[in-house]
Amino acid sequence: MLTILFDGIAYGMLLFILAVGLAVTMGLMNFINLAHGAFAMAGGYITVLLMQRFGVPFLLCLPLAFIGSALLGGVLERTLYRPLYHKPHLDQVLFSIGLVFMAVASVDYFVGSTQQIIQLPEWLKGRTELGSGAWMLGMGHYRLFIIAVCAALTVGLQYVLGYTRFGSRLRASVDDQRVAAGLGINVNMVFLTTFAVGSGLAGLGGALGAEVLGLDPSFPLKFMVYFLIVVAVGGTSSITGPLLAALLLGIADVAGKYYIPKLGAFIVYSLMIAILIWRPQGLFVRKGGK
Repeated sequence: MLTILFDGIAYGMLLFILAVGLAVTMGLMNFINLAHGAFAMAGGYITVLLMQRFGVPFLLCLPLAFIGSALLGGVLERTLYRPLYHKPHLDQVLFSIGLVFMAVASVDYFVGSTQQIIQLPEWLKGRTELGSGAWMLGMGHYRLFIIAVCAALTVGLQYVLGYTRFGSRLRASVDDQRVAAGLGINVNMVFLTTFAVGSGLAGLGGALGAEVLGLDPSFPLKFMVYFLIVVAVGGTSSITGPLLAALLLGIADVAGKYYIPKLGAFIVYSLMIAILIWRPQGLFVRKGGK
């Protein structure tokens, strides 16, 4: 039981890092970016290609995956996304879904459709077991590493958004762009930076999750629903909501697939429906406008 809980927490923390950028763009920037999973896939393939073809160590690939995905997100925000900020949400959805299918086709053409395998360092392959019987806790070293990295990122994000000048400028830009610009805030640069960092976090999540979730060209399509569940259930007002939603989703998914394999997905969606009936706007809500 404890092992299932541990694996569920690790899975939930990974989902949080993958989805937090989407929560930011939807909640703070008021943009529906369903192509968020494509940036996660980009980070995963950056890691795989660097390790397989150039022999780059795994730990070095993680920041490179973040930087590469962030640069890609920044370029696309400046060239493609920005003109759509004030368009209807339907236009944003159709546009981002089109990007998803373009990304899937491009990766399938240039890299191939086979499942990619990451060779982790030896010190991340082990497993530590504590206790015995039903209460035995089996901790995979890699999942423990994922929890540690994601926890550190969560604390860092909470600090940046809540206690730094950039966080204040972002909140001001979201609440009223004209007033923020009148106060000397470069709103476009704030949104560009936010979008790039969100894309970079998705890429880092894709790099971390390639071994756990699997990596192939259909990655953005397979996990799009999970990202949306995290954002819908957790709300888009803070880091706390998506984090709690991701942990609930991760634990429910792992436990459901272990105890009732045939109804694993049903349990996740039932939990989502129950929470949204109770809190239609998500667990934490803050209203802001573009």
